Amino acid sequence: MFSEQKRVAAIHDLSGFGKCSLSVILPVLSCMGHEVCCLPTAVLSSHTGGLPDVTMRDLTPEMHGFLRQWKELHIPFDSIYTGFLGSAEQIAVVQEFLQQFRQKDTLVLVDPAMADDGRLYDTYTQKMAAGTEKLCRQADVVVPNRTEAAMLLGEPYREGPCTRQYVESVLHRLTGLGPRVAVLTGVWFSPELIGAAGYDRTSGEVSYAFRPRIAGSYQGTGDLFAAVLLGALLHQKHLRSALQLAVDFTAAAVRRTHEAGTNPLWGVRFEPCLPTLMQELEL
Repeated sequence: MFSEQKRVAAIHDLSGFGKCSLSVILPVLSCMGHEVCCLPTAVLSSHTGGLPDVTMRDLTPEMHGFLRQWKELHIPFDSIYTGFLGSAEQIAVVQEFLQQFRQKDTLVLVDPAMADDGRLYDTYTQKMAAGTEKLCRQADVVVPNRTEAAMLLGEPYREGPCTRQYVESVLHRLTGLGPRVAVLTGVWFSPELIGAAGYDRTSGEVSYAFRPRIAGSYQGTGDLFAAVLLGALLHQKHLRSALQLAVDFTAAAVRRTHEAGTNPLWGVRFEPCLPTLMQELEL
């Protein structure tokens, strides 16, 4: 059965090498049956997660042009999905985009892609972090990792393992900023399993999803996870089901990458997993 195609405005960077951001978001959401309209925030020669001599071009002026033309075309969006931003000025551009294009039923997902392992990314400033918090307050769904969640809440980063009490406290406080749904990634209670937790303020339900941990740190997994999560929510999947689908897909891609011996810095082999994702959604 075919459902009505949903249109997503994806406001992210584009890396020429290293699978992350738009280079994974576009194929994943497209395979899930959605139309993706890309609004690039920056173009990079590669991602910035450990690769040297990265060339980056800030596309803030072009973002204004995208917004102007799309407004003239009266393009309706079912979802607006924001991630990595290239400058503090871009936060104001995104806020303007939300003001111009957000409708009553538009699902706004903000991935506050600004930090990991207890510290801000090198390209992010405290001013940008404060602006990202403002964007999260306007979201319907936020998807931070544990570092980003701590920064959004103004508290110190905690090393794992987690406790359920802490995870659920973080989720509740994140929705207190404004979003209806908060999803926390990088959750683990024991070394064997890792996954994510979600909380829907409307229903009061907390959901967990885990898969066996694979050794190593793999670039782009947060973008993969958030894209699948959003794609499932746009198919009206329950948060618990969407969470499990996103964790399963990400874990399968990491496992393929590990088994192939691919350098984790180069991104994960998610492409062979796309047919299974489509089967799960019966597309």
